[in-house]
Amino acid sequence: VIDDVPLNGPTLDGLAAEEFIHQSMAIIIEDIVKKATDVKEKVCEWRSPDQLKELLDLELRDGGESDSKILQRCRDAIRYSVKTSHPRFFNQLYAGMEPYSMVASFIAEALKPSLYTYEMAPVFTLMEDAVLRKMMELTGWEEGGDGIFNPGGSMSNMYAMNLARYNHSPDIKELGLSAAPRLVVFTSQECHYSITKAAALLGIGTKNVYVVPSDQRGKMIVSALENKIKTAKSENLQLCHSSRASYLFQPDKFYDISYDTGDKSLQCSRKADAFKFWLMWKALGSSQLEERVDRALAMARYLVQEIKKREGFRLLMEPEFANVCFWYIPPSLRNLPDGPELYQKLHTVAPVVKERMMKTGSMMVGYQPHRDKPNFFRMVVISPQVSRQDMDFVLDEIHSLGKDL
Repeated sequence: VIDDVPLNGPTLDGLAAEEFIHQSMAIIIEDIVKKATDVKEKVCEWRSPDQLKELLDLELRDGGESDSKILQRCRDAIRYSVKTSHPRFFNQLYAGMEPYSMVASFIAEALKPSLYTYEMAPVFTLMEDAVLRKMMELTGWEEGGDGIFNPGGSMSNMYAMNLARYNHSPDIKELGLSAAPRLVVFTSQECHYSITKAAALLGIGTKNVYVVPSDQRGKMIVSALENKIKTAKSENLQLCHSSRASYLFQPDKFYDISYDTGDKSLQCSRKADAFKFWLMWKALGSSQLEERVDRALAMARYLVQEIKKREGFRLLMEPEFANVCFWYIPPSLRNLPDGPELYQKLHTVAPVVKERMMKTGSMMVGYQPHRDKPNFFRMVVISPQVSRQDMDFVLDEIHSLGKDL
């Protein structure tokens, strides 16, 4: 026990969690996979914002709710959402139910990968690379190329503009806009509104976006582009990001348009990530979320205590939150005085221990250097499922994997 917080065992009831997921999946199958694709069902059950607030009980309270109530929250969220998989949904540039991508989404959300390193997402890193290579092949890029998957077209347009700017003025990356001449963007009058948003975000400026007229088929008129080039040579949150796209943000809609928040975002399409956080908060309540934070900090303090007790372990610094940074010094290095020789040899320890733990599959702990500091382990103690025994295992395993170095 640390500060009256029990550390033994996980806080999550695994069997209860498994049962909740089973029941949730049954609701998804029935209310989304079956009903939402049935032409006899409604595409949506429209309610005004005020009515929907009453129906959903959106307030987040200190006390959590029962699983049965949370399951009803799930049913309500589905019931009052637009059924984009409905056969008669034609409203956007996407529609229909694709079972394989849906299952892939479930798996990705269950695994929670991040594709910043192969270490964190080996399977999905290779899959993304394979898809990008196939796309380049189909595009006819015989000399190859590069790419990345983005949340949507808006972000992709911004990436493209940033790449073009870097190609033209690479010094901007390090020196900022002061290193750049006046930059302008030429774009079709039919362009996506993300172009002007990107110009604002990248510091090019919306007044430096020259909109070129298009013909009746939406193609840019070349002579008009030439004139624009000659002209260019001669011469609050929503307020920050707004582009007022007429096909989305009409001012004469039949409901309160203050709820049309998309114009505040740099992106056009956005995942409903807030729903996941909202549902968790509804289930746990503010008090239990607070308890999770307190327990994580207490667990970090326990780890620090153990590091200080054990020979061969040394803190980088006293932690301020749930991140604990420390070195493991193998027996062969413990008699060396602090100095260049020790630091040079210590720098090689963490990578080898990390390689061994990955290959044995026993655990995963990150490491990094920082300025003149040699590689150290960086523990983030935040999962509600970890226990005191897990902290002990980490230190025991690091010693076991690195004691011969």
